[in-house]
Amino acid sequence: MDSAALLDLLGNENRRRILRLLARKPCYVTEISEYLGVSPKAVIEHLRKLEDAGLVENHVDDGRRKYFHIARNVRLEVTVSPYGFASKSAYPANNSFDITSCRHLSLDVSYDDDSELDELLGALESLESVENELSLAQRWVQGRLYDVLDRISEAVGAGPESRIYADLLASVREEPKGVDELSREMGIPVEVAADLLERMADEGIVRRTERGWELSTA
Repeated sequence: MDSAALLDLLGNENRRRILRLLARKPCYVTEISEYLGVSPKAVIEHLRKLEDAGLVENHVDDGRRKYFHIARNVRLEVTVSPYGFASKSAYPANNSFDITSCRHLSLDVSYDDDSELDELLGALESLESVENELSLAQRWVQGRLYDVLDRISEAVGAGPESRIYADLLASVREEPKGVDELSREMGIPVEVAADLLERMADEGIVRRTERGWELSTA
């Protein structure tokens, strides 16, 4: 699901409360209505939107009562900084994902289908520890990221526009690119991209060649 749409969906407090309740156990409409203190009709409408988004599913028990439960794991990240606003959602990889493909990360947490309860509890403890470490690592990376952006801003003299400059520089660092391509990639008008590149060219940071724009040090 698109992260912006997911953010809008979860902006409603009652939908967030429904998800918190369903994270504990499957519930039927009347149960949710009593928990929220809102009408069953309103609950049904919230559940419909959550189902349309793929966050909630339902099943019917032997007594023909419909229960709702959370359908899958979703992680939503929102970043607000002087360099921009961004949101992204990610669905967890399946168990066959090869962690060795991650250059900067290695984990040693193992369990299998035949693991006993004590082994599973040990794996749970290890994974929770990894999750905490990853959270700290992410904060560390973000701190360094903004420091680099500050330094780019100083080097280019870009002020609050430094993120756009940084994105342009990162793109042409990979390979020379034309203004039209950079405009599409950055999601900015061609005229804006051209003006930013010309400013950096005046500072000797980039240059225009037959292959396109590239770093002057390339």
